[in-house]
Amino acid sequence: MTDAATTTTPRERYRQQVRAEIKARAWEQIAAAGTSALSLNAIAKHMGLSGAALYRYFTGRDELLTEMVRDAYQSLVSSFRAVAARKEGDLAALAHALRTWAIEDPQRYFLVYGPPVPGYRGPADITAMASEIMGIVLDVCASTALDGPATPAEIHAATHETPLSKGPAPASALRLAVSFWTRLHGVLALELSGHFAGMGLDPALLYEAELDLLRLAERFSQEGSASPPRPHPRTSGEGIAPKPAVPTTADS
Repeated sequence: MTDAATTTTPRERYRQQVRAEIKARAWEQIAAAGTSALSLNAIAKHMGLSGAALYRYFTGRDELLTEMVRDAYQSLVSSFRAVAARKEGDLAALAHALRTWAIEDPQRYFLVYGPPVPGYRGPADITAMASEIMGIVLDVCASTALDGPATPAEIHAATHETPLSKGPAPASALRLAVSFWTRLHGVLALELSGHFAGMGLDPALLYEAELDLLRLAERFSQEGSASPPRPHPRTSGEGIAPKPAVPTTADS
């Protein structure tokens, strides 16, 4: 018997089980028709409960959404903490953890990183978890980004206060963290939305290529080179033989 079982009453354990089942049914609804289709009455009917009975476990849609969003963020926080605990300390490890987490449950990913749910506003503790995730990314970027010529993004970060810029991380780390977050989420969102289907592309390779380009861009920023690095041939098309010219009437 677990410690949790010995410190809760049978009634409390039953309540926890019912709440877990309600959340499971809610995930099924979202997977089938999106967040806008979430209906507590439909969940109650599916579980053989009355609407009034279900509202004893969740006071409304927003409380249920909050629990689901909290669970989603907590799972990503735990994944990133595990990377940090292993002392891997590089962006590649975080990038791989992010993609693994997203692919495991695309609906969970879209609940927190997709379009906002109309009329819903998360509580402060969810914002704190989101900030912790970015804090871990910033810590890694602070150990990766080196001093170099200030970029327009770094100048903006140094002169405009944002929630991320309030910490001790230098502007170069902030710029790298934001680039890491936006570029990789871009590939993930397209992949999980199915936009690569039928294109004959391997999303995993595209994700790795974007990570490679991010590393190259950081190296270019650090070196202050006069020209940006050339993309890898596998992503730029370099090395692909051009199509032969079609003869025209004048050439005949």
